Amino acid sequence: MNTQWQQYKNIINAVVKPAFGCTEPISAAYASAVAADLLGKMPEELDVKVSDNLFKNSMGVFVPGTGRIGLAIASAAGAVGGNPNGGLEVLVNIKPEHVEKAQQLIDAGKVKAGRKDVEEFIYCEVIAKAGNDVAVVEISGGHTQVIKKTLNGNIVFDASSDQNKDEKPKSTASVCEGVDISIEGIYDYATNVDFEEIKFILEARDLNSALSDEGLENSYGLEVGKTIQKSIAKGLFGNGLINNIVMRTAAASDARMGGAALPAMSNFGSGNQGIAATMPVVETAQHFGSSEEQLARALIMSHLGAIYMKSFYPPLSPFCGNAVTSSAAAMGMVYLAGGSFEQMCFAIQNTLSDTTGMYCDGAKSTCAMKVKSSTNSAVMSFLMAIENNEARSQGIVADEVEKTIRNVGKMVKQGMSNTDATIIEIMSA
Repeated sequence: MNTQWQQYKNIINAVVKPAFGCTEPISAAYASAVAADLLGKMPEELDVKVSDNLFKNSMGVFVPGTGRIGLAIASAAGAVGGNPNGGLEVLVNIKPEHVEKAQQLIDAGKVKAGRKDVEEFIYCEVIAKAGNDVAVVEISGGHTQVIKKTLNGNIVFDASSDQNKDEKPKSTASVCEGVDISIEGIYDYATNVDFEEIKFILEARDLNSALSDEGLENSYGLEVGKTIQKSIAKGLFGNGLINNIVMRTAAASDARMGGAALPAMSNFGSGNQGIAATMPVVETAQHFGSSEEQLARALIMSHLGAIYMKSFYPPLSPFCGNAVTSSAAAMGMVYLAGGSFEQMCFAIQNTLSDTTGMYCDGAKSTCAMKVKSSTNSAVMSFLMAIENNEARSQGIVADEVEKTIRNVGKMVKQGMSNTDATIIEIMSA
């Protein structure tokens, strides 16, 4: 495999990962688990400080295995029963007795959770105390990227030290930095690389399909997916590809945001975006009777395309990334329908002309509505594309796809720079 393709594979492996629970509160749970491990005993007090974006995405989402919402329970559960080596799956083995102990710490006023004014979008600091011992863990740049650990004032690990110069942290946002990557390059890789080299991406189908099944079988959040399912049964919606794609994708998000005890295959630090990159492609493959190899190639387009497009703006921002992710999914759907590369570009353009601009007001049950909207846009955009209809040279949508992608990045980084502060002010009122 050539160097460029190996870089593409490395990018996917770096940011397409199983995640148990919404990645922002899980980041705090992980930091707390690492702090508790550093102490060598269960903390008696926790002080958790996070960046504004991480705080925003922790305020309204259920923490799996706890039945509760928020940063405090995520941190306390991580400290009491989390796996310090579990990464984004830190809470996979959480038990009711762990949750009870965690809640007792919170009820006793021993868990403080709030915001810290930092430049990094993904940041978490946990100070854990037990007796006279104090452990401090800092995460920055990535949801599980520990940059510093201290115990009783002594530095145990510092990613910026000369000793760790080969392991210096790299922000999630810079994952594509220095790599020759484009939509055309992604298409070439996805369609020509040996199947064995990309077979691993089929795990995204397995994990996110299980979440979708869970969302359709049980009640979570606003039941967006189940509502579509019931509407189809009543004859209010047609039982066809479009509604099935939206139903299955939204149902997975319902379960994800509702605290289902199942992992999602995340994309760029987001479970919902991993779902949006996966389920439309999986359902389209089933509709067309595609082979596992064709599905894998389409999933590579969808996941890597989404990562590439999102690399032009911060990993956490006031912009809901599902629109961009869904545009990459539309590319994968066109491929499965036998469309050309040109039509795949049409599909991306069409999707970015539609729901781009949705703001992110934190992780919560209504995220399933945004997933539903962006997925519906992706399906319509894919259908328009295979009929050779393309949005172009209108608004932020340029005359070609690479320019449009950069326009979206500019809109997020510059045009929405003050939006987060307003959203957090409203949410905190």
